[in-house]
Amino acid sequence: MSLLLLLQHRGRLTAAELADELEVSVRTIYRDVEALGAAGVPVYTEPGRNGGVQLIGGYRTRLTGLTAKEAEALFAAGVPGPVGQLGLGTVLGAAQLKLLAALPKDLAERATLTQQRFHLDAPGWFKGPRNDPHLADLATAVWEDRRIVIAYRHPGREEPGTRHLDPFGLVCKAGTWYLVARRDGELRTYRVSRVAEVSLLDEHFERDPEFELAAYWSESVDLYESVVPEIEVVVDASDDALRELTWLARGGGRALVGQVPRADATTRVTMAFDHLGQAFSDLFRLGAEVEVIEPTELRDRIMQAASEVVARYRPAS
Repeated sequence: MSLLLLLQHRGRLTAAELADELEVSVRTIYRDVEALGAAGVPVYTEPGRNGGVQLIGGYRTRLTGLTAKEAEALFAAGVPGPVGQLGLGTVLGAAQLKLLAALPKDLAERATLTQQRFHLDAPGWFKGPRNDPHLADLATAVWEDRRIVIAYRHPGREEPGTRHLDPFGLVCKAGTWYLVARRDGELRTYRVSRVAEVSLLDEHFERDPEFELAAYWSESVDLYESVVPEIEVVVDASDDALRELTWLARGGGRALVGQVPRADATTRVTMAFDHLGQAFSDLFRLGAEVEVIEPTELRDRIMQAASEVVARYRPAS
């Protein structure tokens, strides 16, 4: 089938090109060409320098009723990173190949141009995609409506707790995966990176036919952002630190609120963070290039962490 779709989309190809594309031997290509012919597909081979394998008479299947914009949107929707993490990367590639083979030539060309012009890189800067070893198992449970038992590391607790869940869906938010699942009759959200173990049960569950994952997630995000207040932090920053903070503000989850130059060649910066932990992580790594003025809680936390670092590196007496 892959051989047929390649010939439909690309036209004449040599046996060597087909073998390289499909990662098989040339002998396998010739055998499969014979099988296609025996099945009634009008395919033939032409020897020689300019020869190759091709379909006779423009043989192809077509999708009707699909506009150019619709074809472009379908290919823009295929996000390779998150799909690959779900274990569906090869499936996505095969689906796109089938779609290209079925589209008329002009639509196929426009759909291909979409991939050359738009690409979504979900993780933030300097952050690779998380290695969530249980993501594929969770995706299987979601697809098959199978109940699961997970060991979940709840923030602030040393030992993971056991959760019996009905997994409704998976969401990728800014490169981080979340599981939406029903527990004790209520829908809840779990961060996949905190899942320590997953057991898929043979038992299946009935999902609410009115449940819509996108709508649920949108409502959850709105609620979370309305109840979690931004943290405003005031710092005195060097020129290098100011450039770094400006760069961080472009990455989301942070916002520069104000800047006032000071006589000592620093800039007093007011910056909003989503939460105190994020502010600590961003500012502590800048070392002496910034001094936190407010809030006192963050200033004390950075002083304590700096003291622990100094104690760690102090030579033994």
